Parts: sequence; structure tokens; C-alpha cells
Amino acid sequence: MPPATVSPARDIPDRQEVFGTLSCAARVWAVAAVHGEADRLRQVHDQLEARFDHGDRLVYLGNYLGHGDCITATLDELIDFRRHLLCRPGMEPGDIVYLRGAQEEMWRKLLQLQFAPNPVEVLDWMLAHGVGATLTAYGGSAEDVRSRIRQGALALTKCTSTLRQTMQGRPGHDDLMNALRRYAVTADGGLLFVHAGIDPSRPLSEQRDALWWGGGDLAHLDAPFAGFRLVVRGYDRNRREPRLGPYGASLDAGCGFGGPLVAACFTVNGELVDRIEA
Repeated sequence: MPPATVSPARDIPDRQEVFGTLSCAARVWAVAAVHGEADRLRQVHDQLEARFDHGDRLVYLGNYLGHGDCITATLDELIDFRRHLLCRPGMEPGDIVYLRGAQEEMWRKLLQLQFAPNPVEVLDWMLAHGVGATLTAYGGSAEDVRSRIRQGALALTKCTSTLRQTMQGRPGHDDLMNALRRYAVTADGGLLFVHAGIDPSRPLSEQRDALWWGGGDLAHLDAPFAGFRLVVRGYDRNRREPRLGPYGASLDAGCGFGGPLVAACFTVNGELVDRIEA
């Protein structure tokens, strides 16, 4: 992985996470990175509700947080729409999967900042990559965190605990963050959904940071990855247009940076059959 994509936040201990399996899917809707654009997400949901069919499944591809100024409203909308879809006959909780994006990974690391050997460097790196908007959304500030770092580990722990408690005070937010998955697959092994990218030279079990910080062009994959018919990602850090190749697709159209939010529908054979933009 190029040095520019490596996050100093990896110094904080990680934990084992699971992936999501979309069972009995006829089609899968995938929603690209939202970046706190609650109004665009609401518009996509309004269109998706009318097009969502029996046997459809839904996966959100990460980066609900960061950059935008309606972050808590974005999570509220995700939670409300999930509740709405689960009222439909035949829908089960596992039919909707939320991936962990780079923004959610940074937020998790920020809430563990007291364990980092280099908290100032980690904080500065995360602020440069958009975590400041999430920090503000949950009542914090970069200046306060820096002050707590100077005061020592105990003061920093109290600061991160306050941020966590504020998030827990928003109904469903902590539950959603704890339900995030590293990646999602269809039960037949046809489709793989990731946040930002993959390293084609490594097996899926060894992807780790590539899932959040990878920046390659999936549309240029020249062979199936790990036997999947199609790999779909929701965030392109290089901000290229959405594109579809023979073995990979990128859905990011720049939501949070002036562009629209895109949702796309795929059959389990990897065929693009519908698209929503708001």
C-alpha cells in the first residue's frame, strides 16, 4: 500500500470484526459514501422505497460521518429507514448491512485516543481527513482534545468518555456504530461490497487497512477477485466519476464534496439494473 494511504491511527489496538452476509438475495442495493449529507440520503431513501422489491437487500458502503454538517441527522435517517424497511413482509435484520468506512474507523480510533503512543500525530492526521465534523457533531472540538492531550492520559480519557456518552445519548447511534461490518458478501459468493478498495495481491482475510484506505480503480480489475463476480465500493478518495468495469464498480459521485449521492442495484450475477441519484 502506498505510504500516503497508511494511517497513523493504526497504532491504536484493533479488534476482530465480522463481515455481513446477504442471504437469499435477488438483487442488492448499495449506497455510496454519505459524508453527513442527510438531505441527500433522505431523497435517496424516498426513491429507494418505491423501487425496493421483494428479495432485495441493502448495503451501505460506509462514511456516514465526516465532512458534512448534518452527521447526527444522517445517522437518525439511517436508523429510521432501517426500521421502515424491516416492517416489510419477509425482511430480516441481516438483510440490511452497514459497512465501516474510513470516517467511522477514525471516529472509533479517536474514542480510543488515550491508548495511542502518539496522540497528537494521530489527532492531526484524522482532522486533516475530515473527522473534525464528527467531533463537532458530538459536542467536542479539536482545541479541547489537544488541551486534554497536554494534560495527560487521565484528562484525555475523560474527554473521549464524554464524547462516547454524548453519542450514546443519541438513540440508536451507538448500536449502529457497533453493528458496522468490514465488508459484505452475497451468500452465493457472487458479490463483494467494500468501503474504499482492495489489494488484489492479498486474500480477502488479509485486506485490513486496504478496505478503508485503498485507492485503486476497481473498474480496471482485469480478473475476478477471490472468485467474486463483482467488487463494489462506495468511496473513491481520488474522487473520480462512478464507473463500472467487468469485475469492479465504484459508486462514489462526490457526496459531501458538492456531488450527488448514488445508490445502485445489482443482480447477484453482477449486472447493474438500476441507479438512484440525489
